[in-house]
Amino acid sequence: MTEPTLSSTESPQSGFWKRILICIVIGFSSGLPLFVFLNLIPAWADAYHLNIKTIGLLTLLQLPYVFKPLWAPFLDFFQFRQFGRRRTWLVILPLLLVIALGTLGTLHPDIQLTLISGLGILISFLSASLDIVIDAYRREILPDRELGLGNTVYVNAYKLAGLVPGGLALILADQLPWDLVFLIVALFMLPCTLLAIFVHEPELRQAPPRTLVGAFIEPLQEFFSRKGVKAGVALIVFIFLYKLGDALATSLATKFYLDMGYTKTQIGSVAKVAVLWGGLIGGFVGGFAMLKLSINRAIWIFGFAQMAVIPLFAWLSMQTGQSLIALGSVVGTEAFAVGLGTAAFVAFIAKSTNPAYTAFQLALLSTLASLPRTVVSSYAGYMIDFMGGYTNFFWLCTLLAIPGMLMLPWVAPWYEKKVLQD
Repeated sequence: MTEPTLSSTESPQSGFWKRILICIVIGFSSGLPLFVFLNLIPAWADAYHLNIKTIGLLTLLQLPYVFKPLWAPFLDFFQFRQFGRRRTWLVILPLLLVIALGTLGTLHPDIQLTLISGLGILISFLSASLDIVIDAYRREILPDRELGLGNTVYVNAYKLAGLVPGGLALILADQLPWDLVFLIVALFMLPCTLLAIFVHEPELRQAPPRTLVGAFIEPLQEFFSRKGVKAGVALIVFIFLYKLGDALATSLATKFYLDMGYTKTQIGSVAKVAVLWGGLIGGFVGGFAMLKLSINRAIWIFGFAQMAVIPLFAWLSMQTGQSLIALGSVVGTEAFAVGLGTAAFVAFIAKSTNPAYTAFQLALLSTLASLPRTVVSSYAGYMIDFMGGYTNFFWLCTLLAIPGMLMLPWVAPWYEKKVLQD
């Protein structure tokens, strides 16, 4: 496998901690725009009295995440020489997101929905582009021996970002106007730009594709020649299905909590904090467990845990009154299990790529992983309405988690032979 090279003045130990710090900053910056769509925009729309179907359809604003592979190779070739192909975009894209997110908060969902949709698509495009660059940059700076820990740190920082639009912003929204809330959230993107100014461009021993056409074709050829066509297709289907049930169950979580009678402050201070810490602890437990478990076995064990906690939402939907203990317990337990599953899932996807074709292959596989959240979840409001409420909907989500688990013997066999790496 391709290993990143160290600077001649950089010791292995200092280089390790530097890479961990980078993973924290870029993970936070990658997650923040997505959590704006998942947590802040639904609460914002609810404040303007949009119905649940419309709020559900707003998840379609995330559609550019689905098409990341279409422009991922372009990000490999267009750059400012003084920064390099990764740092160029790590400087520019966060700045554009600050402007776009700040502008979004000045609009009014009840009378400017078309304009909001257009700006939302632009924000998704910028965020998806930043994800492409960050995923490639992370894969290129981390040696193979640091992939597990580095990805765990990245994922947890990604989740930590959810505390801003899903926690801090909701609390501030009870005290401040929405335009100021969105601006405060947007400014949290600036550390990524500041980081990119000072870090070095990663150096690879193996040269990437030399032409734009090659950047599109060579990654696909390499993937299917390495995996085989049947195994490659099976892997693609599995990546789509693995998180389908959980992604659908949590797609309208903020709206669900509001409909259960919880205030925005309660949601921000209890539910979102429980999601944060449950996910962080689950991610670290999963990451350290994979020092003993193989990635394949981890994706089995953690996947079953991830599926088993979805019915807790069905139980919560049947409760009367607003119990903060019940809310925090259910949300925290679900987040812990999903943290386990995500740690294994991200490592599994990274293991399935070749570092020479990082941008395209990771864009393709991460896009497949995001399809349940961006496409299927857009119809969650209609499903809830059709099924007569949240309880039946959450049981459906549990059933939809089963097909992915049934594919595990083929895509991630339990008794896979161990391959030693340098």
